[in-house]
Amino acid sequence: MNQDIAAAVVALRAGGVIAYPTEAVYGLGCDPHDEGAVTQLFALKQRPPAQGVLLIAADFAQVEQYIDLARMPAEALARARASWPGPHTWVFPRASTTPAWLARGHAGIALRVTAHPLAAELCRSFGDALVSTSANRHGKPPARSAADVRLDGHLAYVLEGVTGGLERPTPIRDAITGDMLRN
Repeated sequence: MNQDIAAAVVALRAGGVIAYPTEAVYGLGCDPHDEGAVTQLFALKQRPPAQGVLLIAADFAQVEQYIDLARMPAEALARARASWPGPHTWVFPRASTTPAWLARGHAGIALRVTAHPLAAELCRSFGDALVSTSANRHGKPPARSAADVRLDGHLAYVLEGVTGGLERPTPIRDAITGDMLRN
């Protein structure tokens, strides 16, 4: 594990919010099982409390625990998995064990197995999925580089790297129906 990834993992394990590059923009992330960290992320972002967050992971094993697989048709699960790793976010029926502070009252949970090498390495090194939302105040343009992250004084760590080159944040689809939720 490189030193930058190691420092980011230490910050995550200490309950911190970090910034890191993803497929299109810089993301804010934290440990999804740490309610205090998720609350801090919402406060930093000034995000409305009713909005849920998405999780990114290095592989399917890291997101499987958040999905209510009994409610997932096999062909729909296969379609989502075939798009990963890649810049495709899917909203799945959430498992009853998924922390409520992630979904904020929504029945689903948005998940992505990232193809971004640094973000995937971060998830692998952390050993779990991470909360991922754009690194900007709610309603403001997303950060496209570490220098664009304007929350520096309030973040536990900023992982330097380049984004994956996508012009827009990843599309979000309903995992069961395939319907587009965000293009």
